[in-house]
Amino acid sequence: MNYLIASHHEWNKESYNNLQKKIGAEHKLFFIKDKSQLNLKFLEKIKPRYIFFPHWSFIVPENIINKYECVCFHMTDLPYGRGGSPLQNLIIRGHKKTKISALRMVNELDAGPIYFKRSLSLNGNAQKIYSSCSKKIFKMIESLIKKEPTPKKQKGKVSYFERRHPDQSEIKDLKNLSDLYDFIRMLDADGYPNAYFEDNNFRYEFFSAKIEDNYLSSNVRIVKKKKS
Repeated sequence: MNYLIASHHEWNKESYNNLQKKIGAEHKLFFIKDKSQLNLKFLEKIKPRYIFFPHWSFIVPENIINKYECVCFHMTDLPYGRGGSPLQNLIIRGHKKTKISALRMVNELDAGPIYFKRSLSLNGNAQKIYSSCSKKIFKMIESLIKKEPTPKKQKGKVSYFERRHPDQSEIKDLKNLSDLYDFIRMLDADGYPNAYFEDNNFRYEFFSAKIEDNYLSSNVRIVKKKKS
């Protein structure tokens, strides 16, 4: 049986390699990280039982969703928090833990039926949380391959998150150290725009923050502002 994993983040590659060893020779995994590779010609060739999307920020074409069993993993307790930037939206709202929802993809965003959920701590910076999430997701993928559960319709009140944009990483209007710490750590991951502020000449980017009782420490990257 063949399976496809689509993820544009390298931190999932190690988990993919480990999973291939666990599931045995009767199952074969394929991995892609570029959206151009996700096309019907390739899918017809490998005929995947499932297509898994552990971290994929691109729109999946309807003809693929309708033809194959596509499974995505959303970092909220669905139907709460459908939409973009779930980690950042959770932390900025004060959440300390969440659920990873494994769901079958449908043409409406994050609205498909749920296979099952797993708990996830939101402690640490974004990179640490994503790494922990990746490990749990691949355990979920292993379970899906072995058990093939039937997904069930989402239940509860639906709420939505909006995808954040790079200019929202600017530090402003924060009133206490804990809020500043959360703001820095929620953006501290590869490929994400770090928390920052600017003066007339420089941009100050913050990462690797730590907080004590009455002070916060952080690494700072200072770059010359580009002339507009």
